[in-house]
Amino acid sequence: MRPCTCWHLRSCVWHLRFCASTTGQSGRRIRLQFRGGSPGAAVLAAAGRGRWKHRRGGRLGRMLWLWYGRPFLPRCDWEGLVVPDDEEKFKKSEHVAFYRRQIQGPNLQYQALLDTMVLTEKGARFELLEPDTQTSLLLSVSPCKNDTVRILIDELQPIKARYRVPDVITGEQQCAQLRVERQSKYCVSLSWSSGRHRVCVWHFPFRLEILCEDEVMVTFNSKGKLWFETLQDPTRASSHDSELQEDHTSLLWKETFKQFVDVKANGPSSIGSDFCFHEFSHVYGLPEHADSLQLRDTRHGEPYRLYNLDVFAYELYSRLGLYGSVPLLVAHKPDRTLGVFWLNASETFVNVRYNPSEHQDDRSPQLKRKRIQPRTDVHWLSESGVIDCVVLLGPSPQQLFSQYAQLTGYQALPPLFALGYHQCRWNYNDEADVKAVDAGFDRHDIPYDVIWLDIEHTDGKRYFTWDSALFPEPASLQHHLEKKRRKLVVINDPHIKTDPDWSLYREARDGGHFVKDREGKIYQGSCWPGESSYLDFSSPDTRSWYSRCFRLDKYQGSTPSLFVWNDMNEPSVFDGPEQTMPKDAVHYGGWEHRELHNLYGFYQHMATVEGLITRSGGLERPFVLSRSFFAGSQRLGAVWTGDNAASWEYLKISIPMLLSLSVAGIAFCGADVGGFVQDPEPELLVRWYQAAALQPFFRGHSANTTKRREPWLFGEEVTASIRTAIQQRYCLLPYWYTLFHQAHTSGQPPLRPLWVEFPTEQSTFPVDNQYMIGGALLACPVTDPGVQEIQVLLPGSDEVWYDVHSAEMYKGGKTLSLPVTLDSVPVFQRGGSVVCRSTVSGFCTADLQHLPFSITVALNSQGVADGELYLDDGHSFSYRDRKAFCLRRFNMLSGRLLCRSAGEEGTFDTDTVIQSVIILGVKGKPSTVVVHVSGANDTSAAFQYTETCCTLTVSNLNLRVATDWEIQIL
Repeated sequence: MRPCTCWHLRSCVWHLRFCASTTGQSGRRIRLQFRGGSPGAAVLAAAGRGRWKHRRGGRLGRMLWLWYGRPFLPRCDWEGLVVPDDEEKFKKSEHVAFYRRQIQGPNLQYQALLDTMVLTEKGARFELLEPDTQTSLLLSVSPCKNDTVRILIDELQPIKARYRVPDVITGEQQCAQLRVERQSKYCVSLSWSSGRHRVCVWHFPFRLEILCEDEVMVTFNSKGKLWFETLQDPTRASSHDSELQEDHTSLLWKETFKQFVDVKANGPSSIGSDFCFHEFSHVYGLPEHADSLQLRDTRHGEPYRLYNLDVFAYELYSRLGLYGSVPLLVAHKPDRTLGVFWLNASETFVNVRYNPSEHQDDRSPQLKRKRIQPRTDVHWLSESGVIDCVVLLGPSPQQLFSQYAQLTGYQALPPLFALGYHQCRWNYNDEADVKAVDAGFDRHDIPYDVIWLDIEHTDGKRYFTWDSALFPEPASLQHHLEKKRRKLVVINDPHIKTDPDWSLYREARDGGHFVKDREGKIYQGSCWPGESSYLDFSSPDTRSWYSRCFRLDKYQGSTPSLFVWNDMNEPSVFDGPEQTMPKDAVHYGGWEHRELHNLYGFYQHMATVEGLITRSGGLERPFVLSRSFFAGSQRLGAVWTGDNAASWEYLKISIPMLLSLSVAGIAFCGADVGGFVQDPEPELLVRWYQAAALQPFFRGHSANTTKRREPWLFGEEVTASIRTAIQQRYCLLPYWYTLFHQAHTSGQPPLRPLWVEFPTEQSTFPVDNQYMIGGALLACPVTDPGVQEIQVLLPGSDEVWYDVHSAEMYKGGKTLSLPVTLDSVPVFQRGGSVVCRSTVSGFCTADLQHLPFSITVALNSQGVADGELYLDDGHSFSYRDRKAFCLRRFNMLSGRLLCRSAGEEGTFDTDTVIQSVIILGVKGKPSTVVVHVSGANDTSAAFQYTETCCTLTVSNLNLRVATDWEIQIL
C-alpha cells in the first residue's frame, strides 16, 4: 500500500489525497501514525490495529479516520467509501453491562404493599417489595388534570439521593386528587375528577393499569420487568453483587470498553420497566435514529439506543443513537393516541415487540376460537437515575401534543428570518468570500436570509474570537449584511482550547466552569482545537457565565445581527469512549456524567439562548441551532440531523427522521440540503432543495472537502429549479409562520405524519415518504433519481384534494399516479382549508412585511373552508409582552368569505393587504363578486373563472388583513 504524495494539511483536521490504488480494498486494515507528535511527519501504513470497512455503491467517498476518530475527507475521489467500523467504534447492546444484567438477570417479582397506601394532594404512594432481594421501593402515582399520569419510583431509603432530571419539565403540573373506587387484598382501584380514567394497582405480581371508560389502555410492569439496582457504599458492597456479575472478568463497579475504563462511583444503579399498550400495533417517536417513522420490532435485532453521540455519516436504518435523544414514545390506533415519556438522561435502551392479533388455539373449531387482541410491549432500560415517566392519555394526536407541550414546553416562536433559507459551508474563506456569496444570491434573484461561518472563522478554534487575517472587520461584515436585512451565524462549540494565555480559558478555569475527571482534576479531551477542556453547562453558574460571554462588549466583533450555532455538543470528544465524554467525569453537584449525558447539549443550547436574550435586554427573539438535544429543546430553538451525505438514500431517510422529531415535540428541524459530505449530482441537489423547502428548517451546508455548491454553480437549468424551490418557500412563509405560532401556543407540529390528520385511516399509519404541512398541505417530495411518475396517497374517502400547481381536483381515499418533471414536486391543498401566501418572494423575509398576500381557498365537498393567518413584527417579544400581534381567521361558507379576528387578544398595526383570492372547487361561473368592508360601501370586484379546473380568481382587492371584510359570490 503506497501513500500518495499529493496530501496537504489544514489546522487540526488533516485531509489526504491519495491514488485509487491506495484505497478501495475491502477490509484493508490501515493506521495513520504520527512521528514525534507532528502531523507533518505522518506516514500512512498498513497495520493490524483497528478494523476498516470498504462499502461499495458510491454513497460517500473514500475516507480515513484519525487516531482520535475524526474523518479525513479526500477531495479527489468520492466513488467508493472507507468508513470506520461503527460496530467497533460504538457500542452495541451486548457491550453494555447494565443492559446485559437486565436482559439476562433473574426474574424479579415485586409486590405492591397495598396496606402502605397513602393518598396525598398529589396522588398516592405505595411501598413495593421484592421478597428475594428484600429491595424496598417507593411508588408515587400522580394523575394530572390534563389527562396525564406520572409514575415515579425511587428507593424507599437510599443511602444518598439518586439523580432526578431537572429543568426539562416546565413548572408544576396541576395534580388531581385520587379517591378509592374499589379495594381488595388483590388490588386497589383509584379514580379522579369525573371518574372517566382509573388507575388499578395490583398486589402480586405488581402491575399498574391505566383505564379509560373501564378499558385497560396501558399497563406498567405488565411483563414483570421492573428492575431497580439500589445504590451501594463502595466500601460495603453486598455479597449479592457476585450473583449479578456476568462473568469473572466483568466487575459491577468497573466496566471496560476497548482501552477505556469506566469506574462507577455508586456501583450498579440501573433501572428498567416495561409497558403494554393494549390493542395498539403502531408506535412512533424516540428520536434520533436514521430509521423509519414507525418503530420496528427489535426482538431479532438491536434495541433503540438513546445516547447522544457524534456519528459521522451515520448508518441508515439503524437504531444506534445519534446526536440527540427524546425519550417519548407515541402509540396510535384508530380511536386513540397514547404516549409514554421516560424522563431519564442516562444511557437508555428501548425494546419494542409487536404482538399482532391472533387466535388462542388454531386447532379448535373456528367458531370456538378466542381472538387475542393485538398489543405492543415496550421495555425501557436506563443506566441510572430513578423511574420517572408520564403517561399521556390523549385521546387524539392533537391532545397528546398539547399534553406533551404542557409538560416539557412549547416550541419557541422563531424570528421570521430563521424560517428563510440559510447558506452555510465549512468554511467560507474570508470576508470577501462571504460578500461574494451574498452578492451572488442577489445577482441570481434567489432569496436568502442567513449566511453561516464554521470553525475556521475563529483564531485557532478559540470560540468568541475571529481570525484577524481572514475576518479583520467582522462587525463591518455584519453591518454590510444587515443593510440588506440579512444575518450572520457563527459556530460556538462547548470545548475550550486549553490555552493559559487565552483570557476566556483562564476565566473558565478560575471560575470552576469546567467538567472534572474522576480524580477531581479538570477533564481534558481532544477536539477541533486539540487539547480542550469542556464547560460544565449543568451548573447554573457556568451557564450564567457563558451567557455573559455573548455581551457585545465581551464578544468583540459581534453585533445584534449575529446569531449562534452550537455544534459538537453531545459532547464530542475525539479521544473519548465512543468519541464522547467518559461516564465517570464529574459535573456540578458531584454528579457523574453518566447521570446527565443526554442533557449536555440541551444545557449548552439553553445557555446560548439565554446569552442572546440577555444581549438584547430581553427584547429580541434569539436564534440558536443545536446539533444535540433532549426533551424540552423545542422551547430553545432549532435542531438538524447532523452529518448526512449526498446520496438519494440520505435524502429519503431525512423525511422519517424529521417526522419522528416532530412527533416528539422538536418541531423546528431540518437536514443539510445536498448532504454534508460528498458532491451531489445536479438532479439530487434540485430534489433536495425541493424537499427541504417544504420542511421547517431550511439550510444548505457542506464540508470543506466538497466542491462549492452555491445554487448558481450548476448551469442555468439547475439554478432555475433551485430558484423556484426557494422562491416558493418564501411565498409560503405566511403559512409557515402561522404554523409556528400554532406550535408555540398549542404544541401542534408544523410537520405531521399523515395519521395525525387522518387518525382513523390505517393506510396512513406506516407512511413516511409524504407528510402534512399543518392541516392544509400534503407534500410528497421526489426522493429517487430519474423519476417521471410518483405514487401519492391522498387520504380520506370523503376528502377533496387540489394540486397546488394545476388546481386540478382529486377525490381522496386512493393512491394517485402523478407525472413529475425535474421542476415539479407533488403538493396538494386539502379541501376545507385556507392558505395565505405572499404574491412574490422578495429578497429576504424582511420584505414580507411590505408585500401583498394572496389567499387560496380550497372548498371541501360541502363548499366550506377555513384557515388562519398570524402576523407580528417578526423579531421581538412584543407579541408576548404587549400582545402586539394580529391573528385573523378566514371562513368560507355559503358563498361568503369572511375575514375576522380569531380572538379577543392581540393588536398589531400592519399594512399587509390581501391582493387576490383564489377559490378552488367553484362549480359554476358567478354573475358577480361583491366586496364588503366594514364602514365602507359595497363594491364589485374583478374576477376570472377557469371552467376546466373550477377555479375563481378575484383580483385587485387590496383588502387590509387587520380589517373585517367579506367577499360574496353571487
